[in-house]
Amino acid sequence: MTPDEPECRTVVVTGASGGIGRAAAVAFAARGDRLALIARGRAGLEGAVREAEQAGAAKAVAIEADMADPEAVEAAAQRAEEELGPIDVWVNDAFASVFAPFAEIAPEEFRRVTEVTYLGYVYATGAALRRMLPRNRGVVVQVGSAIAYRGIPLQSAYSGAKHALQGWHEALRCELLASGTRVRTTMVQMPAVNTPQFDWVRSRLPQRAQPVPPIYQPEVAARAVLYAADHPGRREYWVGGSTVATLMANAVAPGLLDRYLARTGFSSQQDGHPRPAGEPDNLFEPADARRDFGAHGRFDGQARARSVQQQAAHALGALADGARRATSAVPRLGAGFAARTRGTRAPRTQDRSV
Repeated sequence: MTPDEPECRTVVVTGASGGIGRAAAVAFAARGDRLALIARGRAGLEGAVREAEQAGAAKAVAIEADMADPEAVEAAAQRAEEELGPIDVWVNDAFASVFAPFAEIAPEEFRRVTEVTYLGYVYATGAALRRMLPRNRGVVVQVGSAIAYRGIPLQSAYSGAKHALQGWHEALRCELLASGTRVRTTMVQMPAVNTPQFDWVRSRLPQRAQPVPPIYQPEVAARAVLYAADHPGRREYWVGGSTVATLMANAVAPGLLDRYLARTGFSSQQDGHPRPAGEPDNLFEPADARRDFGAHGRFDGQARARSVQQQAAHALGALADGARRATSAVPRLGAGFAARTRGTRAPRTQDRSV
């Protein structure tokens, strides 16, 4: 741990049994944090706890909970604080989806995706803020997606939930800023990631589902989550050149992007191989209750282990932080020099940093 890194913290991660949540849990563990890992699947959670402990977590506990159940979410937050101490960071990552044309998605499926992917974040953030706001400290990191801005075919339920998250998060952030609290929330918009979801998401596609290339490893996403937790002042972060390109294109020419996705969005989300019968389905029941899928999906051979855009953004952020520290030191040095020349004590400055 470097001098610039925070001390050991209590971190809650939802959706921690696989994918981005699993990778983020391991990344926080490598810094010696205390971890409360929340998901539905017992085998996946046990695997995540083992990995976190091996990576160096001060302590890791597994909590089985369905994020669509607000009472279960509140109980999970209470248990996390009882076993690990006050929550410093809460990472929302749990989600569900259905790969199918909108006309083929049943109302109960649409409701389930919305309850997990949107309301799950709302319930979890409420549980976190009820604990953070009285202490006037804490960070909530919302794991988003480029889909929060740009809906895509075959994922209408997921696209709608991510769009809802974006609007809700913006409103919440404004309220926190207006209140003067030091509690912060930030969102990380992710690219396509090599996670197990493509082997357990409910699908009606003729071929196996895949993320739209380029695909990134979950560790790339995890680094972004850690960075956001350490630098929550920004409203959101974009991860990967593909995310930047998609969001910029959508802002400039959304109609053209509609037509482009109409031509390419169906084939790019299928890998060319027939979808096998009997695939796991985690929409209503966890797919990893008895089998640990780990953090990675089946796309290791083509997934990128780093993002040049992310590295550049973090490097620029470090330079900006250094410049701010140097600038803030000038008035203090000047005040001290003036006080010495007057033979008086330097006046105390009020810290207005957020």
